[in-house]
Amino acid sequence: MELSGDLKCLSPAELRLLFRQNDSRIIKTTGLAEGYMQANVVILPNHLADDFEAFCHSNPASLPLLYRSQSGETSCPPLARHADIRTDMSKYRVYEKGQLVKTVSSLQSYTDQARNASEQQDVHHSHQWSDMVCFYLGCSFGFEGRLKTAGVPIRNVEQGRNVSMYRTAVPCIPAGVFSCPVVVSMRPVPAAKLDAAVEVSHLSPLAHGAPVHIGDPALLGIQDLCRPDYGDRLELQPGDVPVFWACGVTAIEAILSSKPSLAFSHSPGSMFLTDILDSPSSTIAPPSDSRNTPSTKPNPELIPLCVLVSHKPLLYSLASQRAVSRIRELERIIGEDPGQRGIQVLCTQDELLRSSLALSHSFSVAITTGFPTHYMHSPPDETDGPPGAIAMATMLLSLGKQVTMVTDRRALEMNQAIIDEAVKTGVLKTAIPLVTFEDCGPDAALHFLCHHGDPSKPRYDHLVAIERSGRAEDGNYYNMRGVNIKHLLDPIDDLFIAAKDIPGIITTGIGDGGNELGMGKLKEKVKNLMPNGSLIACDVPADYAITAGVSNWGGYAVACGLYLLHTCPSHQRYLKKGLGEETPPPQEQLQDWIANLPSVDKEESFLSTLVRFGIRSGKTGNLAMEVDGLTFHPTHSDLITRLLEVTRGSTSQNP
Repeated sequence: MELSGDLKCLSPAELRLLFRQNDSRIIKTTGLAEGYMQANVVILPNHLADDFEAFCHSNPASLPLLYRSQSGETSCPPLARHADIRTDMSKYRVYEKGQLVKTVSSLQSYTDQARNASEQQDVHHSHQWSDMVCFYLGCSFGFEGRLKTAGVPIRNVEQGRNVSMYRTAVPCIPAGVFSCPVVVSMRPVPAAKLDAAVEVSHLSPLAHGAPVHIGDPALLGIQDLCRPDYGDRLELQPGDVPVFWACGVTAIEAILSSKPSLAFSHSPGSMFLTDILDSPSSTIAPPSDSRNTPSTKPNPELIPLCVLVSHKPLLYSLASQRAVSRIRELERIIGEDPGQRGIQVLCTQDELLRSSLALSHSFSVAITTGFPTHYMHSPPDETDGPPGAIAMATMLLSLGKQVTMVTDRRALEMNQAIIDEAVKTGVLKTAIPLVTFEDCGPDAALHFLCHHGDPSKPRYDHLVAIERSGRAEDGNYYNMRGVNIKHLLDPIDDLFIAAKDIPGIITTGIGDGGNELGMGKLKEKVKNLMPNGSLIACDVPADYAITAGVSNWGGYAVACGLYLLHTCPSHQRYLKKGLGEETPPPQEQLQDWIANLPSVDKEESFLSTLVRFGIRSGKTGNLAMEVDGLTFHPTHSDLITRLLEVTRGSTSQNP
């Protein structure tokens, strides 16, 4: 239904008066009272009120509490003057024992029933309204006007429809009798306008705040966008991305699951119109009753940026501008080239950022390393690669991820001993599985990556190769001098090739010369700009190719990037789908993350372990405390110190 221009110009108070008069022109409130906050409404028996308030505080994105009434109170002074919740919305839903029994245009009759029942001493009915408590919850309709001002098209308004709302597979955090899935609203947003949509909504935390998911609906357990559980189906235009906000209709799901004897709610899309302006500076001054929500002012420094993480499945992520700028500084530092290898021509901005975001979303990561450049020695491996691999592994473990190391059969025993020593010396948080992959048939890679070879059941959602010799165009493996070392390597490249056809597995390659696994993404640059490039260039691409002056530095930067993301409230809120109160990580957890960052002492200790195992510097072949011909002190130790200065600068400031 397209709203007339006259209705769109009316104030919230004027529109509430029309609702009270049962004006049939108004059914949905999207597009009305532009610039003012709108509210979801839930009305529950008094004995459930404290549980529901706790439920709101545990799920603040879905249920941003604007006001809790006294028992039987029909007004809401902090939100609207002269309002009566029984008559001032266009449609209400009535529930009995968790079942929707009818939709009405007024709740006045329930007050009248209570009065009549009281006169007749009917105890059951006399408490129907006087024992009810009203909860007013923020609604995303309120920020639609500012979306339009920011140039973001409002597809539901354009199409004259209600927003689409979906029941997800994401469970709310329960409280008391209340437990239900999160409900989300969806608005199609052009990809070029995602940052604007995120910023506008982030600055409206009382209207659900920033999105909780951007991309493939299946990642929320939504199987078909064409079949919303509430509201109307919306048409996506070419270039649109589905953007999902937490939705106050979650409260209706809470009613259905808790089965109160009597309850009321707004009808989805038919909201209560408040007199509160929707603007970044808007607050709701609480009345003297301390149970009501305190003023909430967003921190503009934490405005998130929207970053594309994956095409298959489509996934964007969010991180604050402050966190993003620091990760970009990490990337700049590791791109320095003290060995003068010319690596800076391969550097591509934000590969570190995107890879770190993808790893932050991951559950199970497989890491591989090993470049047997010293084919004339035993062992033939170099000191670049394992330190960066272990640095990433221990941070991922600290963040609760599953980590597996993949190595060559020839190096299995040695690498197991190195891992054991890393755990013993405190360089690696805990022991991790060490496995091999060898060519055992045409589907070997698929069976390695997926349970029972089923692409819908991957074992890993991210593969990382760091300073891992990569297969060239001719099928051989070359060191920087152009020597073929294929006989020393197992076909781990096949895992990265197979992962391209398995939705949900993302790949990262970290290198410093262009002949490492994953650098196939930069193949043409390597061929044209690097020494021996046409021969040595890796042919196998990764989704993200992180280039560094020394590959270990890329691993250190990933570990630091993960720390920055997990101390970033904007990113953590997005990861958690807005569930849980937005508080800094517990001090004990923060200290564990800090302890698992790379440090000069740990990296020096681990490098000395490698040297004891006979592993040599890559460029010189020296059996010494150096990597790629650069001594640990001062080159590597100074760089680690600089990375930590960028990273730890965030601890007290919550990026």
